[in-house]
Amino acid sequence: MQDLIRHLPAVIYEYTIYPDDQPRFTYVSESSESILGITPEVILSDASVLDNIVFEEDRELQQQTSALSIQEGRDWNWEGRMKVKENIIWVEVKSNHELRPDGIIIRRGVIQDITERKELAKETEQRYLSLVDRLPIGIVIHKQGKLVFANTQAYQILAYKKTNELIGTEVLNFVHPDYHQRIARRMKEGGLLAPMVEQKYVRMDGKVIDVETMSSPFTFQGEPCVQVIFRDITERKQTEERIKKNETLLAQLFQNIPMAVVLLNDQGKVEQVNKGFEEMFGFSLDELKDKSINDFIVPEELVHEGVDLNNLITANRIVSIETIRKNRNGKLVNVILYGMPVMLDNQTIGIYGVYVDFTDRKKVEEELKIRNTELDNFVYKVSHDLRAPLSSILGLVNLARLPGNTDNPMDYIDIIGEKVQHLDHFIGDVLSHSKNLKMDVTTSKVDFEQIIDRTFEDLNYLEGAKEMVRHVKIEGEAFYSDPWRISEIFRNLISNAVKYRQLDVSTPEINVKILVDNYRAEVSFADNGIGIDEDNLAKIFEMFYRATEQSDGSGIGLYIVKNAVEKLGGQISVASKVNQGTRFSIVLPNRINSFVSASKSQVVEQ
Repeated sequence: MQDLIRHLPAVIYEYTIYPDDQPRFTYVSESSESILGITPEVILSDASVLDNIVFEEDRELQQQTSALSIQEGRDWNWEGRMKVKENIIWVEVKSNHELRPDGIIIRRGVIQDITERKELAKETEQRYLSLVDRLPIGIVIHKQGKLVFANTQAYQILAYKKTNELIGTEVLNFVHPDYHQRIARRMKEGGLLAPMVEQKYVRMDGKVIDVETMSSPFTFQGEPCVQVIFRDITERKQTEERIKKNETLLAQLFQNIPMAVVLLNDQGKVEQVNKGFEEMFGFSLDELKDKSINDFIVPEELVHEGVDLNNLITANRIVSIETIRKNRNGKLVNVILYGMPVMLDNQTIGIYGVYVDFTDRKKVEEELKIRNTELDNFVYKVSHDLRAPLSSILGLVNLARLPGNTDNPMDYIDIIGEKVQHLDHFIGDVLSHSKNLKMDVTTSKVDFEQIIDRTFEDLNYLEGAKEMVRHVKIEGEAFYSDPWRISEIFRNLISNAVKYRQLDVSTPEINVKILVDNYRAEVSFADNGIGIDEDNLAKIFEMFYRATEQSDGSGIGLYIVKNAVEKLGGQISVASKVNQGTRFSIVLPNRINSFVSASKSQVVEQ
């Protein structure tokens, strides 16, 4: 055993501490002379010789740790420097602690020369520091909150210009106040490993920057420290903020644009739809997600068109066509479809489809075609109906001027009077039609009884008007609408009842029934006239259409009636049987609420 101890590369010792006497070594192995430069005999005779060779700067820590281990009754470990034969070596001392019943403390331990290990560690540390100094991230090391190292990148990130200007400063000096408590808590925890987090630092010039940072325990120059790694992510955060802002703006634009928009992925499947799409077609994103849009809104006969469009857009083509799509209920919708590819690195990664509903425009176009046709007919009919009586009048004038003509001039004047009267009625109907088209709907209280009485008075000149028996029944609430248009409707319907009465019936009749509530007026005109053939019934509301030659009317009376009813937001229908009579049924909205609202607004303005 002694031979084994003799050849160990360490000093084996036993150190005894007496309660009432000086401590001393009771055993020291022979290697003390080779390692410490002092023979075992010298150490055994005077324990203080080892204290004397401890490097002066390390002596205080050596004494403090030794005393503390005795006080706490625990093992003693210490690293420090000793001066041996004019050389400085590093030693590591490790010993156990044994307290005997008589109060004597025995330490048994080893003293090892760790100079090579220290030099290797120092060399490794230098290589580490050299490497760290070249890294593109900030690295600082602090001991109990004070910096003992900072690499070049740390100086640049924190805007410090002078070398070593950071050394000795508090780590909290460049941490934003919002994070002080968090950092202080970590330091109290002894520098435990902390994951990567985002924080804010304050540069020397006062500028606040965003950083990504993490910390970990680290031994620096033999001392327990904390290493902090960080990098400036301010530009990245600003970019992320701009991207987030742009994404928010784009998302709001996508959702709120007053058109139907769908985004397809690179497989042609639905990725996103906006509110306008849901409103136009009735399908939600949950129903369409990752499915083909063609299976939902493309009519069966246009499926090939839908596929072709997707292929064109995928091939980096922008398309714009007028086509038809269908909504959830199968209703067809006239749309202008704009298709645009979404490109990334010259690759199509998606498709935007924008649908503009132009059904109303289509209706307007169709209505315009009808109006143009009516206008052509109108011009033709007006020119014909104006020229015919004028030609007749001119013919009578020329006839009266013929030499030797012995006809009674009064007969000519009577005929001319009839033609002029017909011309005046026709012009009146044309003006009435024009006024109905141009004039805005006005609202006031309608006096049905007064309108009916005045109409019969105005039509009293018509042949058979005086013989017409009228039955009028008006019941219900007050009615508000456009009195002029109501008068035009009544005038034309009563006029027709007079004109198309049965000539062989002794008592021609017209029954007018009106029932009013707060929402509508139901109006019925029924006569016992000649009636209308079923084949002609569908055409009677067309311009210039006349189902019989019994009267030489203008043919636009019922056309005016239908247009006036529609202007008032109402509906009209007709039922008739030949030689039995005709019934016109009209439903008109009671505009009392809009009249009351308008009256209140006028009071407020006054």
